Amino acid sequence: MKINEMPVLQMQGLENIKDTNPLKAAPHVNILSSAEENQRVKEKSFGEYLSEAFAAMNKQQNDTSNLTRQLITDPDSVDIHDVTTAMAKAQMSMTLAKTVVDRVVSGWNEITTTR
Repeated sequence: MKINEMPVLQMQGLENIKDTNPLKAAPHVNILSSAEENQRVKEKSFGEYLSEAFAAMNKQQNDTSNLTRQLITDPDSVDIHDVTTAMAKAQMSMTLAKTVVDRVVSGWNEITTTR
């Protein structure tokens, strides 16, 4: 199984889980060689993926703050369950981001440490 055949998970919640397996979407598609595939699809770097994930996490945090503010100013316009769900998702995405950053930093420290 190639890496690009695996489903892509994003830190925004279950509604944003995407399956990027091209064979499931279009079973009639011919399999291209890796050189042709690289020309057809621009691959992103790890930094770009990380930047997109942090932008999504930031948006989630801002949406939660806006919902909380709306709950305080106009309690009848927002369901309390939506606010608590948004808070839980934002907390989970923050925890996941902290874990990823910690793992990247510890991995980098292990790579650069000479023994």
